[in-house]
Amino acid sequence: MWNKAIELSSKAHPGPVVHISDNPMDEGKLIIGYEAGIVVLWDLKSKKADYRYTYDEAIHSVAWHHEGKQFICSHSDGTLTIWNIKGQGKPFQTITPHGKQPKDGKKPEPCKPILKVEYKTTRLGDPFMILSGGLSYDTVGRRPCLTVMHGKSTAVLEMDYPIVDFLTLCETPYSNDFQEPYAVVVLLEKDLVVIDLAQNGYPIFENPYPLTIHESPVTCCEYFADCPVDLIPALYSVGSRQKRQGYSKKEWPISGGNWGLGTQSYPEIIITGHADGTVKFWDASAIMLQVLYKLKTAKVFEKSRNNKEDKQNTEIVDEDPFAIQIMAWCPESRMLCVAGVSANLIIYRFSRQEITTEVVQLLEVRLQYEVNDMESPPEGGGGGDRDLPTPGTASPSPQTTGPPTHPSTSSNSSDGVRDNVPCLKVRSTPLKQSSGYQVELVVQLVWVSGEPPQQITSLALNSSYGLIVFGNSNGLAVVDYLQKTVLLNLGTVELYGSNDPYQRQARSPRKTRQPAGGNGLCDINEGSASEDRCKSPTSVLASNHQQFYNGGGGRGAKMSRKLSLPTELKPDLVLLSVCPPRGANPLDHRDNSFSRSRSSSVTSIDKEAREAITSFHFCETFARKGDSAITPCLYVGTSLGTVLAVALNLPPAGEQRLLQPVIVLPSGTLARLKGSILRMAFLDNTGTFLPPAFETWYEPNAAGADSEERDKARKRRPVSVSPSTSQELQESQYAVVCSEKQAKVIALPSQNCIFKHSITETSFVLRADVVQMNIGNCVACFCANGHIMTLSLPGLRPLLDVNYLPLTDMRIARTFCFTNLGQAMYLTSPTEIQRITYSQETCENLQEMLGELFTPVETPEAPNRGFFKGLFGGGATSLDREELFGETQAGKASRGLAQHIPGPQGLEGMKGAASGVVADLARARIALDERGQKLGELDERTAAMLASADSFGKHAHDMMLKCKDKKWYQF
Repeated sequence: MWNKAIELSSKAHPGPVVHISDNPMDEGKLIIGYEAGIVVLWDLKSKKADYRYTYDEAIHSVAWHHEGKQFICSHSDGTLTIWNIKGQGKPFQTITPHGKQPKDGKKPEPCKPILKVEYKTTRLGDPFMILSGGLSYDTVGRRPCLTVMHGKSTAVLEMDYPIVDFLTLCETPYSNDFQEPYAVVVLLEKDLVVIDLAQNGYPIFENPYPLTIHESPVTCCEYFADCPVDLIPALYSVGSRQKRQGYSKKEWPISGGNWGLGTQSYPEIIITGHADGTVKFWDASAIMLQVLYKLKTAKVFEKSRNNKEDKQNTEIVDEDPFAIQIMAWCPESRMLCVAGVSANLIIYRFSRQEITTEVVQLLEVRLQYEVNDMESPPEGGGGGDRDLPTPGTASPSPQTTGPPTHPSTSSNSSDGVRDNVPCLKVRSTPLKQSSGYQVELVVQLVWVSGEPPQQITSLALNSSYGLIVFGNSNGLAVVDYLQKTVLLNLGTVELYGSNDPYQRQARSPRKTRQPAGGNGLCDINEGSASEDRCKSPTSVLASNHQQFYNGGGGRGAKMSRKLSLPTELKPDLVLLSVCPPRGANPLDHRDNSFSRSRSSSVTSIDKEAREAITSFHFCETFARKGDSAITPCLYVGTSLGTVLAVALNLPPAGEQRLLQPVIVLPSGTLARLKGSILRMAFLDNTGTFLPPAFETWYEPNAAGADSEERDKARKRRPVSVSPSTSQELQESQYAVVCSEKQAKVIALPSQNCIFKHSITETSFVLRADVVQMNIGNCVACFCANGHIMTLSLPGLRPLLDVNYLPLTDMRIARTFCFTNLGQAMYLTSPTEIQRITYSQETCENLQEMLGELFTPVETPEAPNRGFFKGLFGGGATSLDREELFGETQAGKASRGLAQHIPGPQGLEGMKGAASGVVADLARARIALDERGQKLGELDERTAAMLASADSFGKHAHDMMLKCKDKKWYQF
């Protein structure tokens, strides 16, 4: 009890116990530190205090010298006190590491508390004193620091995050020997740092493990399995050049554990987009997660000067204007396209060579539409009807334009209405681009008549065609990134032509303002200011609307997605459904929390006039019903469940592709489903998955012979086999379409629905994908009620339906990804990636993939006591604490104390229960080896006994022969 530990004359409570440890040389002596400044040396055998040490300041930590004759305390005033255990009056030495020493001999000025101190000795040099905290109060705004004091030198090491704890790594595990420290492990709030104490300047070790996936909040992610084998080495090669210099030359010092022996050999890559505009590529093969490459997209734009004009430009997002919203990636060609929350697109091309771009290529697109919301206009005109902002008419003949050589020039009308202004300014100075991903083209949506551009909700890229397509709640635009032109700029209703099933009437276009500078872009009819088109990222919903905010990292909370609940459960809600965009296979381009969805509820299709673009898919298929030959096409999915086809007429590959225009022509409707279209894919007549055409990667900045190889690669384009006649193969392809409610398989070119399946009636699908397994293809779905389902192809028979995870957080819906070979992933928290599998093969190999955290090592020899220490008792003494605290000495424990009751099998039983097949086999193998060794030893002992018996018999026979003729009196 505390009153037995302190002085009898003291009546004040000493405060909480902040430290307790035993003397390194005598386990029977404990040192107990109380917060109030009292330290007690307690004898366990005599059960009384040998010495008491008192200081005026509160204690935070205590550390022993290895000889057990001194200890050091850290205090709340930033001081360190060193005490001799037999000198209890005053401290032997008082140190203020960061205090200013006054000249008149007074006490130094108090500093911040030293939260922890460690005292480590060396055999040949001065001891190390390592501490956290203790800075002077005049260092306002300084980052957290770790201080290393060695001899007369004091090094202050700044950390990026607050220090949680630190631990010194030493050459010996014995506390009663010279410690010989060689590194310090520092646990920070968001990182783990290991400092090398053996090198000058104390550099840090290069960390081989990812600890900063949440360095900036993750806003979207993509997951790719079975990637090209040369992709991870290429990304690692360019990523290794990004690493900062100044690391320790030694290897990472923490080397325990073993990797698992997994049979999974295909490469896997995870791409994460972040709120600060960075994109990270991770090697996720087997069970590892290693960062490969980091791309900063914000470098393309000028930094905001925080003036009033810039603030008005970025009104559609309150913060994080560079946040990544959607990503499209082609692993074969290594082309990358990212869409940001500020209605911008950046197209990147991979290169191993550094370049300097004098002018960043820029395209600006005006995408704003209006139509009437009436299904059939009443007679006598519709002057009394309320107009909703919906997709509408645009110029029927799309125009193309070359990129301007400078960023856009804003144009304001006389009444101050903002027009033709992008949300971000592209930098006008030369951009130095290191090896890796380099900017090819920037596309920006601009303000139209005071209306901010709607954020991009869907995106797709095709490297073989050289095209990207993006859409939002207004319409879509197709961009040729090779010729740097806009090919198509239409509202969704324009894709229907005269066959619009909802009979939406175009409003009379008002006179539009020409873009300043005459950039030649498609002149779009302006729309009036929308009631529901807010300038903040969060739409203000009517009463009884259910709104879910993004929970990723907290910073993205304002940029939200609306999630529709089951209509049968919530009949009083006006719902907005999630519309995850999809793109060219094998990519799955998904929406995330930064989108302001304008898609309709599936319960009010007939009343909704605004139709958003929710998914894209590039393919080589039949553009129209009854076609006899396949052509390059773009299939478009909308929020009203319609699948529309767009025919692409491409020039020949090579030089002609850069000179002749690409012709884009809408060609009709393929199918209609319930709910928003999530995913589209194509199969051949045998059910084999048909991936989109792609271009193999080449070095874009090559010269000489390499440039010739590049030109040859650019002239090659994958050729799809088409039937010679329509009679020879009547149905040569199957289109697979999945929406929030349904899945359909449609035969082409007849466009007949041959299979149909209702996925859910009470909920809706959040993510869907057509995935390739080892034995075939299937449709994988993740529903809002937590069910993961798979359907066979092409028959759409249910294969799996598991109630895995009810949707409790929008982060899950925003980041859930399916990929090939039965893998999926999502962010289960702002800092953790959860990978799951629905593949039986992977489940069977899971135990083999798991590694071992601990590996047995030989215990090093204990320090030699020496002759004189053993003679005079100067060495370490051990204590049998079981005997000391057992019932025979200490009596029976009270009922209030916890008691350890070992299990039936103890740790071995836990190991046996938790082990897998590989561990069982390993233990069986070890047991067999041990049994064989024991049998071998038994054989040896048996042979030795036999030899001994033979020898004994021989000696006995000799003795018998020697003594057989002697009489009894002769012995």
